[in-house]
Amino acid sequence: MPELDFSAPRLFVDAPLREGERLALERNQSNYLGNVLRLSAGETVLVFNGRDGEWQAAIEGRKRPDQLSILSRTRPQDRLPDIAYVFAPLKHARLDYMVQKAVEMGASLLQPVLTRHTQVSRVNGERMLANVIEAAEQCGILSLAVVAEPVALERYLDKRESKRLLVFCDEAADIHDPIEALRQGLDAADGIDVLIGPEGGFAEEERTLLLRQPKTLRLSLGPRILRADTAGVAALALVQAALGDWRGSG
Repeated sequence: MPELDFSAPRLFVDAPLREGERLALERNQSNYLGNVLRLSAGETVLVFNGRDGEWQAAIEGRKRPDQLSILSRTRPQDRLPDIAYVFAPLKHARLDYMVQKAVEMGASLLQPVLTRHTQVSRVNGERMLANVIEAAEQCGILSLAVVAEPVALERYLDKRESKRLLVFCDEAADIHDPIEALRQGLDAADGIDVLIGPEGGFAEEERTLLLRQPKTLRLSLGPRILRADTAGVAALALVQAALGDWRGSG
């Protein structure tokens, strides 16, 4: 893992990054740099756009920071592991937490699915994207996870690629060693979908549909019932440790 500069503020900018480029700051970014961090002209920050790597940039502006001058690249662009986090959305702060943690754990796609017992019928995609960006800014992440539109679980299962491994976390599964289950010669070369259900669990007809999917692993997360947001973190940690990029760069 490359050495990260955690002392420097990081900003996501939706613009091409190259040496000598000047970028106008949005009002909230100007306020953050000038009024929250108390930075002024001449001081530097790190910027990224999810495409061109990470760059050092100098703040410009007389009364307040109003633009950035791109200086030099500090890290090349990377790629996230091909892990989709598929989940029944939760309410407000718990959904914010779930999104942030999925980004920190390396998910490349966030796919909300609506199930029989899902308690939330509407999902604020802009708020989800804001949480993706905030988590990436704070944790040195260069690539942004894609935020997909919510779909019904049945439609998602109809459309998903059958070559991908589906890790289906189910509190009704037999209790066994989840790490051992994940290491039983599973083929994850075509990507992994990690599915976490709603707080009320899956309906029986949904469970039947899931078990009919090709390349499906029905996984227990241990002897305790976990809240949906906790289950997401636990499942992603297990998948990353057994099949993902926690195993090393090779």
